[in-house]
Amino acid sequence: MAIKKVMVIGAGQMGAGIAQVCAQSGFNVVLNDMNEEALQKGMKNIEKLLTRAVEKERITNTDKTDTLNRLTSSTQLKDARDCDLVIEAVVENMDVKTKVFSELDGFAPKHAILASNTSSLPITEIAAATNRPDQVIGMHFMNPVPVMKLVEIIRGLQTSDETFNAIQTMTNELSKTPVEVKDFPGFVSNRVLMPMINEAIYTVYEGVASPEDIDTVMKLGTNHPMGPLTLADFIGLDTCLYIMEVLHEGFGDSKYRPCPLLRQYVKAGWLGKKTGRGFYQYS
Repeated sequence: MAIKKVMVIGAGQMGAGIAQVCAQSGFNVVLNDMNEEALQKGMKNIEKLLTRAVEKERITNTDKTDTLNRLTSSTQLKDARDCDLVIEAVVENMDVKTKVFSELDGFAPKHAILASNTSSLPITEIAAATNRPDQVIGMHFMNPVPVMKLVEIIRGLQTSDETFNAIQTMTNELSKTPVEVKDFPGFVSNRVLMPMINEAIYTVYEGVASPEDIDTVMKLGTNHPMGPLTLADFIGLDTCLYIMEVLHEGFGDSKYRPCPLLRQYVKAGWLGKKTGRGFYQYS
């Protein structure tokens, strides 16, 4: 199946990034968000990133103009009616996602593939909210989307080979590297990454070392580009906690138990960079 027109639902950092990459790769894109203010902010962020890319001579002014001309905005799901692919990038909550997919199923054309950018939730369960579970798949982009090359493609229990092949082909057209992953909690990236972050938080909790020294050990000792606690602040400590809870519930294994200090920070509203404070303070 040829994918020509894409809708991205959710104009936050991830959704706007996905929309930008799709539009830059030649796809016609509808960026959708129920919140008009969030939608306009997402569109402005795309334009700002493209302007910066022109200034750094990564793209031309013509590239920027062509990309923006392929982008339209929408506040209604019914605008999916002529799309070949819909990528959902809303809040990481199963009830919200299944509601979106159930409604989308009634608007998107019968041939359309419905994809979720979920970082940890089961694709099989999301697919079950539709009448086309064989056409539902996971496309887990990494943050920031325009920079990071990886896309985890997650096959639900019902996902067809045709759907997988179409998404794999499109991912390559986005100049990303697709990796096939089965539908297990946390997939690969977060199943490996989040327990490492959680363990780094335990080392702070137990007084083993300071956040700065823990990050230095991981950067200089294991060649990580960013320390785990800096990364946790960047991701959002609430998101880290949520994913650890998904892993803990999904596997029933105590090794995935979220650190009490992580819970305490989230309850305090110290969510990382987005709130100005996490393991570090941000001006």
